[in-house]
Amino acid sequence: MRIPFVQVDAFAGKPFEGNPAAVMPLGSWLDDATLQKIAEENNLSETAFLVAAADDEADFDLRWFTPGAEVALCGHATLASGHFVLSSDPMRDRVRFRTRQAGILEVSRDGDGYALALPAWGPVAKDMPGIVTSLGVTAVETLWYEKGYALVIVGSEQEVRDIRPDLRALAAEGPIVAVVSAPGVDTDIVSRVFTPAYSIDEDPVTGSAHAVMVPYWAKRLGRDDFTAYQASARGGHVACRLDGDRVVLGGSCVTVIEGTFFV
Repeated sequence: MRIPFVQVDAFAGKPFEGNPAAVMPLGSWLDDATLQKIAEENNLSETAFLVAAADDEADFDLRWFTPGAEVALCGHATLASGHFVLSSDPMRDRVRFRTRQAGILEVSRDGDGYALALPAWGPVAKDMPGIVTSLGVTAVETLWYEKGYALVIVGSEQEVRDIRPDLRALAAEGPIVAVVSAPGVDTDIVSRVFTPAYSIDEDPVTGSAHAVMVPYWAKRLGRDDFTAYQASARGGHVACRLDGDRVVLGGSCVTVIEGTFFV
């Protein structure tokens, strides 16, 4: 079987920035074990699989796999998938993806880049001392989200940049996405994201993490529009906007590889 393969740097202005994702359109769904093996072979933070939708609710059905597991939501691979579809069809202005756990997601053209609309998730009460200890930070505030996202607020950008987590201990906390954030220096907020249980020690730029951060920071900053930077080794800028029950993220994409995957 020959499957088209495109690798896209998402939330990136040029190659080698942002977060790389593989985008692989399929004629129909393969079995889950094969999808997982393909993602493991790609060895990127996410591989996005697309199948044309059979109804009018969406344009494509979309699933995401890390090298270790399928995930409930992935922002950067959705942005990359939107870039793949829209750059292939200049007459199209937007594309809608149906997902299994995050509902309908939309990517639309926005100037020279794209706007990605994600659900704005709210927190639930939960203590998470093990996560905070594993991160090795002094938490100002902690918030837990049902989809397995832990948001840990610290006091400064330097504290975010200085984090050296105990990844083995963090992985033992289960399949979580640990997000550490603080007020930024050159941007309104800054963050880093750690997901060792998903076989990714640190995710370069994480759209889904901003889906949980944006409602928090919109309330704290007192405005719905602001800028963000994810301070990983690759790094990436994200334009953030809270629009009712949706988080709208702005960013650009760069295609860096095109080819064929043989199964």
